[in-house]
Parts: sequence; C-alpha cells; structure tokens
Amino acid sequence: MSLTFHWFLPTNGDSRHVVGGGHGTPATVSGRDRPPTVTYLSQIARAAEDLGFVGALTPTGAWCEDAWLTTAMVSQHTERLKFLVAFRPGFVSPTLAAQMASTFQRQTGGRLLLNVVTGGESHEQRAYGDFLDKDARYRRTGEFLQIVRDLWDGKTVDLAGEHLQVEDAKLARVPDPVPEVYFGGSSPIAGEVAARHVDVYLTWGEPPAQVAEKIAWIRGLAAKEGRTLRFGIRLHVITRDTSEQAWAEAHRLLDGFDPETVKSVQAGLARSESEGQQRMLALHGGGRDRLEIHPNLWAGIGLVRGGAGTALVGSHDEVAERIKEYHALGIDEFVLSGYPHLEEAYWFGEGVLPRLAAQGLWQHPFAPEPAAQVPFTS
Repeated sequence: MSLTFHWFLPTNGDSRHVVGGGHGTPATVSGRDRPPTVTYLSQIARAAEDLGFVGALTPTGAWCEDAWLTTAMVSQHTERLKFLVAFRPGFVSPTLAAQMASTFQRQTGGRLLLNVVTGGESHEQRAYGDFLDKDARYRRTGEFLQIVRDLWDGKTVDLAGEHLQVEDAKLARVPDPVPEVYFGGSSPIAGEVAARHVDVYLTWGEPPAQVAEKIAWIRGLAAKEGRTLRFGIRLHVITRDTSEQAWAEAHRLLDGFDPETVKSVQAGLARSESEGQQRMLALHGGGRDRLEIHPNLWAGIGLVRGGAGTALVGSHDEVAERIKEYHALGIDEFVLSGYPHLEEAYWFGEGVLPRLAAQGLWQHPFAPEPAAQVPFTS
C-alpha cells in the first residue's frame, strides 16, 4: 500500500518564521509576512499537487480564514488536489453540512475530505454561540456524524437526539464519492466517536511509543464496533540535504521566537481543555532545552503554536527513516507542513518522496500512465 501525503494551506498567514496561534490563541504577527490570499494559497496548492501530495489540510477557528470558503476558491485554481476541510459540527446544522459537502464534491470532481474538529476550547466555542461543555460537544459530534452519514447514504433521517433533532431530512443529490471523514481526539469520549463514525483517525506527532499506544487504543475500540480504521499523523517537517543544514534551520526558527510571545502563548495553551494539546505541551514543558524528544522529532514548534507542535528534522534520508518508523506502527497517512509552506513543500517533495518511492513505499498519485510500447517495424 502506497503511503499518502497531505500538505497544509496556511489560512492564518505564512512566513519564513513560525506562525503561531490556534487552540484559542491568536495568530502571531509573523502571519502578516505572507497574507493568506487566494493567489498565494493557490501557489502552495499547485505546488503540492505537482509534487504528489494527495490533499491539503485547512484549519478552522477564529485565528484563520474560513476553511469552506477558502478551499472552494482555491479549488478553482487546481485540478486534482483534494481539500481536507476542517469544520466544527456545532456551528452548522447536520443537514446543511451534508448538503454543502455534496455540493463541494460535485463542483470539484470529488475533491473533498472532511476533518471533523469538535473544539477543545470552551471560551472560543462560546464566541461562536456554542455553550456546551467539552463532553457534550463530543456527544453532539457523534449525533452529527450519524445524521450526515445517513444522509450521504441516501436515507431519509428522523432523529431526536440529546443535542440535535432533524425530521424528514433527505438530500436531493448524494455526494459521489462520499467524502472520507478524518478526526482526532485523545479523550475517552473522542475515542468512542472515532470508533463509531470516522474513516481516518489522526494523531499529532508524539514520539512513536505514544503513537503506538493511541493506535492500539483506537483499534480496540473500533474492533468492538465491528469497524476498521486507517491512521494518520500530523507533523511539521524541516528536511535538507544534510542533517546539519536541517538543524541549523530549526535553530534559526527557534532564535526567532520572542520570549514574551512564548510566555503568552504557553499561558494561553495551558488553559486548554484539549487532552491532545496538554500532551503536546508536556513534550517540551515550555522550555527551550531538550526539544529533540525522539531522534529527529523536535518539539520547538509547540512553543508558539497550538495544535500540531512537533517537526521531523533531519536529512532527507533521516526524515524518510522516521516516516518508515511511524508507518511500521500503522500510520499510512501523513499530514505535513513547514515554514514557509511553498518552499518547504519542495524540500520535502523533491528530497524525501523520491527516496520513499525508490523503496516502494510511495508512488506519485497523479503520475501519467506509461505509454504503451509500439513494436518497431521497418
């Protein structure tokens, strides 16, 4: 099975420095270096498409541009790249969301993937008018996905749940193909939702031993539901021709972290209700020493950025080896990013992907079929 790689659209802005933000913290000023215009994001998307990334993740929240609108516009400047659209179930009715997804599929030729984000920060959710607590939000997500999946299957849905109620709901046109659902979460109730409703479980880039524990946990829950899931991981990458060059770039990024910004971001993230975010914070403890938490796995990004806070750092060969290490645990999909996203897409796409291809672990998803050989006759 060929590994699948996705890239990231920085709808919070891009820079040669790390753009912080997320999980209830605002984007840092570096996000103004390259504003997230449709023109710039389309450059990144086209590069990702050419290099062989299958899709591109877009974030969700008050710190970035709206994912649905942005990807709908960027899709018109690409041909094959899929869009892993992050959205929050509590903000849109399930019937409308199912209809939006169906429309997106038809208008883009089936290029939608859905990343369901329940929302780990109550204060941010309340800004959008959502006053449920965290566990209740996950229960609502389960109801939401049950309704959406039934609608995509062409069913007429009547459901009176704890949080959602629909009556005689039906889509005039179902999506073809049905979008795959991606989802992440580290709390017990998140695991239950994943096991019952999603196609791909995503984890942030923790050390392999911790990732292995998560995979075993979710596999066990899914087996009880009679289901089998795929697994993906969300990481940043800094890959160069030599290890020394890669670590020099990581140290350059670290040197650009303003101490007051680090202090402010860490204080904000410490209040996070997300178990995944707390696991990210525990990897570095807010300090700048001992940031290499596993060979070639660097936790420095998490000092100023919420959510995914670790990066694979090293030579192209070293990064390829770490990818193989995660793959051996059961990870088949890699959602990657790097600063700035345009240039880093090329570093990874031209440096690491050919090495994985040479080992039979990856093939370009959009490569043309080889031309048929016509016998020569004189």
